[in-house]
Amino acid sequence: MPMSVHPMQGPNRLKLGIFSANADGGLTLTRAPERWRAAWPDVVTVAQMADRAGLEFFLPIARWRGFGGATNAREWSFETLTEAAALAAHTQNIALFATVHVPMVHPVFAAKALATIDHASNGRAGLNIVCGWNPEEFACFGLELIEDRYGQGLEWFDILTRICTADTPFDFAGQYYNLRGVCGLPHPVQRPRPVTLNAGFSPPGRAFAARAADYLFTTFIEIDAGREQIADMEARAAAEGRAVGVYTTCHVVCRPTQAEAERYYEHYAVEMEDTAGADHYMGNKQKFSGSHDPEAYRLHRKRFVGGAGTYPLIGTPEAIAAELQRISAAGFAGVALSFVNFKNEMPYFLTEVLPRLQGMGLRV
Repeated sequence: MPMSVHPMQGPNRLKLGIFSANADGGLTLTRAPERWRAAWPDVVTVAQMADRAGLEFFLPIARWRGFGGATNAREWSFETLTEAAALAAHTQNIALFATVHVPMVHPVFAAKALATIDHASNGRAGLNIVCGWNPEEFACFGLELIEDRYGQGLEWFDILTRICTADTPFDFAGQYYNLRGVCGLPHPVQRPRPVTLNAGFSPPGRAFAARAADYLFTTFIEIDAGREQIADMEARAAAEGRAVGVYTTCHVVCRPTQAEAERYYEHYAVEMEDTAGADHYMGNKQKFSGSHDPEAYRLHRKRFVGGAGTYPLIGTPEAIAAELQRISAAGFAGVALSFVNFKNEMPYFLTEVLPRLQGMGLRV
């Protein structure tokens, strides 16, 4: 029997998930020797750890090239449709997302693969739709970075959605796809389709999410600034007759004392910075992606080395729980978490922070 409620639609006020454990370095650009290596047995261990702890989702990044420098971070990464299908056999309750680049993966193939994951996981599949930003990765596929990436994304999403529900073959004539006799069985377990998310900060990204995503993942420099983004997303979704939950992402250093946490953050994100890799990543990201406030690149290099420009949760379990409470109070429905080393650092976070969130009424 399929799950009666998808994990992303469960009872916790603040949903939590693991982000980027499929890739070398996770979200970091550090030379610290303990940095995450994403060996497959360790990826499985982390997914099972999150599953047993009741976290709602496991979200990978999709990378086709690394970012150079001393570590060439993220080039070693597991393909996400395959990963989600494999993890379905190792987990019981957690949502398993695949992150798919629209220009690189045809929607007919993506629909079939996603349905396979949904059946293998008993209705726990999720799709993170990425329209792409990195021209070096596009070049790997012989593709150009087009201006109207979100226009292509909407056609892609329309085709995939129709495959998930169509009982007879259909044709599709669009600007980017011209298809004949499209069909696909089995349909996914989830009806009418698996849950979708999109990471977007720019107005075009949010407009896309309003039409195609059940959940938007966005970034902010300060927590209170997120309120404006949430209000904007709610208005855009309402104009489309939809509701879209807004999530954010954070990188975590959780230690028994504040001083210890801050020392380690300084060590891995400043002293052990992969400078060439960070320069490459930040330069391309700022030029092509539109995923962050432009001020973030000027003011917060440490955050990009420490966690790809996401918000830092650095401190004691009490301090981190308080920050997560502030994020929830600002209106965010959930947080995707990353660590320098997921396997080594998650146990302390799960043991010490989750009970505090339960005490705050954010989780049951």
